[in-house]
Amino acid sequence: MRTYKLVLFLMLGLGVFTSCEDDLNVQLEDDDELTSDDLFTSPEAYKQALAGVYGNLSFSGINGPDSDPNLSGLDGGTSQYIRGLFNLENLSTDEALWTYENDPGLRDMQRNTWGSDNPLILGVFARAGYELSLANEFLRQTTPEVLDGRGVSDQLRSDIQSYRAEARALRALSYYHFMDLFGKAPFYTEEDPVGFVQAEELDRAALFSYIESELNAIIDDLVPAMQNEHGRVDQGMAHMLLAKIYLNAEVYTGEARYADCLAQCEAIINSGYQLTPNYLDNFRADNNTNGAQNEIIFPIINDGQTAQNYGGTTFLIQSQVGNPEANGESLGVNPSGFSGTLRVRSQFSRQFTENPIYENDARNTLITEDRPIEISDVGNTAEGYLIAKYSNRTSDGGFGADRLFTDTEYPMFRYADVLLMYAEAHLRGGGGERATAVNYVNALRERAFDNSSANISSNALTLNFLIDERSRELYWECMRRQDLIRFGLYTSNQYIWSYKGGPQTGTSIPEYRNLFPIPDQSLSSNQNLTQNPGY
Repeated sequence: MRTYKLVLFLMLGLGVFTSCEDDLNVQLEDDDELTSDDLFTSPEAYKQALAGVYGNLSFSGINGPDSDPNLSGLDGGTSQYIRGLFNLENLSTDEALWTYENDPGLRDMQRNTWGSDNPLILGVFARAGYELSLANEFLRQTTPEVLDGRGVSDQLRSDIQSYRAEARALRALSYYHFMDLFGKAPFYTEEDPVGFVQAEELDRAALFSYIESELNAIIDDLVPAMQNEHGRVDQGMAHMLLAKIYLNAEVYTGEARYADCLAQCEAIINSGYQLTPNYLDNFRADNNTNGAQNEIIFPIINDGQTAQNYGGTTFLIQSQVGNPEANGESLGVNPSGFSGTLRVRSQFSRQFTENPIYENDARNTLITEDRPIEISDVGNTAEGYLIAKYSNRTSDGGFGADRLFTDTEYPMFRYADVLLMYAEAHLRGGGGERATAVNYVNALRERAFDNSSANISSNALTLNFLIDERSRELYWECMRRQDLIRFGLYTSNQYIWSYKGGPQTGTSIPEYRNLFPIPDQSLSSNQNLTQNPGY
């Protein structure tokens, strides 16, 4: 597969992508006077425009990693797509803790006390909404009528049909994040006029139906799994997104869809994906070429030279560096990194430390020496364990192209998750074979331990086992909050972790916090949006 490189300027700041972001009350920077007819003058222009839709998942600014952010009023790093997802999906759980609680929104996020004025929540809402706008404008510029007016060739029309399917899949991905995090979304498509601001609100059930129908409608127009250029959507990604919504359908709609989830997992399993032999190769600077590309179903491009940003794996790797350890060199970045920004909470650490068998688990990247497992003072960077999962080092020990901005691509979806979803869907009544489910889980454990010594028996495959195994396999991959909610462990007092709800010992949080609030700015500018209960 060829690497699909994104170019920083591609469409992210150009006038062709006039947005309907006014309903978010976040200004889109637009200094360019180019029109669509100026831009779409060659076959390459359509592919470049599509790259802009992808680029919003990687970039936050139009002239550099943190300058001229295309969502003004928000910090460029904070509003980057993957960093935003991490804040909401991981920092609000037992998997991570942010040291510098004076940073805007961070204390409330990691203590589950956020309100509708939290800037981290606005960042995700706005960034996902911007993705909708970019996808919609690409689709407006590639209708049959528009292409007729430009005299587009039959061959290019065929390519554009696939491009359109990719744009619709990326739009469905953002609606999926709206559905999962907020339970609703402002809904607009390419059929709405440019500048449309009073978008109607779709609730979770309606969003679920829309995402499902969109993915089913476009899947045949997508390139088969593993056959597209690296970094682009293919049928494998569409099957994965369908599997994810079906796995969580009982939360989203009240109706179990585990059989459908299992069927989508089987489609992916039969598509040729493979586990890379070395678990950590999935998270190294050459994970686009070291074999991990056969496991990563949909990567978000990171490149230390051409895709610089303060989110994505740059944020994750730099934040792993400990203070006082200054161990950045081992992770392929500058020694001090981001000065001990992130650590892990004791409940996560104990998933590896309580049972001696996990000392030899390749997924166990805990750094424990001279550190207490508990964090009694959030501001004390010497307390709590570190992790070293993501790295800007290559699989042969080399370095990424830059010591600040990393080359490591972010794995939005991985084949390992498919195997775990199959097992969970089976246990929840979705069909399949128990022996097959056990074999899939053991394939992950055999990779982790480099032998079968930690394989589980059929009786050991339970939901209680799986929720912990999912964290051991998928930690810091923006899955944990969703998983805890699905297992009934996020709110209430069923499971308490340190600083949950505020105090160091943790406490119960109310059920309404299974959803994030709609940002105040969005409510004030779109009268069709309503606030979630409890806020």
